[in-house]
Amino acid sequence: MSSVAVVTDSTASLPRDVAAAHRITVVPLQVVIGADAHDEGTPEATPQRIADALRDFRPVSTSRPSPALIRQVYDDLERGGAERIVSVHLSAEMSGTFESAQIASRDARLPVTCVDTRQVGVATGYAALAAAEAASAGRPAGDVAEAARRRAEASSSFFYVDTLEHLRRGGRIGTAAALLGGALAVKPILTIDDGSVSSLERVRTSGRALARLADLAVAAAGDRQVDVCVAHLAGEERATDLSAQLAARLAGPLGGREVWTTEVGAVLGAHVGPGMLAVCVAPR
Repeated sequence: MSSVAVVTDSTASLPRDVAAAHRITVVPLQVVIGADAHDEGTPEATPQRIADALRDFRPVSTSRPSPALIRQVYDDLERGGAERIVSVHLSAEMSGTFESAQIASRDARLPVTCVDTRQVGVATGYAALAAAEAASAGRPAGDVAEAARRRAEASSSFFYVDTLEHLRRGGRIGTAAALLGGALAVKPILTIDDGSVSSLERVRTSGRALARLADLAVAAAGDRQVDVCVAHLAGEERATDLSAQLAARLAGPLGGREVWTTEVGAVLGAHVGPGMLAVCVAPR
């Protein structure tokens, strides 16, 4: 293995095979349904189970990994031959996961660089992939961390939710904004701005919202080489349609501008609710 190991968390939405192929270690967050806590990615904490629980108005919450758990991951990597670790995580504004990583790094048996991507979801995943590619190329830990930061900073995320209520319950958006959206019966388009959820636009119909997501993604891509991911929760048909639109609109002389589709994990799903659709554009 590379002397620099890369760690991320489960909200990065990396498929298991992709994480394994790039030697990225994934630390799970937890989702709590009713009184039962489960690690994200287990059969008890699937996106479908979260969507069903939210539709049935069952209590759903999430929990960051403990510093002790992350410390154990770091120690296991040290025993496996790693000399340094770069730990890449979702925005500290949205979760205490980055703080847990920092606490764990203080007592780790090898040097750990923690990276707050100031991003959420697939944008964090792309940052972790950039770090892994730099590590595989034999770059030092400082360069590996910088590769993650650069890609995270360059990435753009836009998403649509059927209701702001789930974000309000989780404290990820203000009560006033959530109430305003419901009162006006608008469909919000949101973005991640410096690590936090921010309102970008309001449109009147879900169809218009999806069209705007496509326009925003194409504008963010510009004439650059980019990777694009369409993510959803219990909205596969709409996600597939949007992916096809983007693949057609981004095709051209540049070529190789990959568009792929995934369902968000249970933790992110708990905060956005069924029907969420997102697009992440990550320049290479």
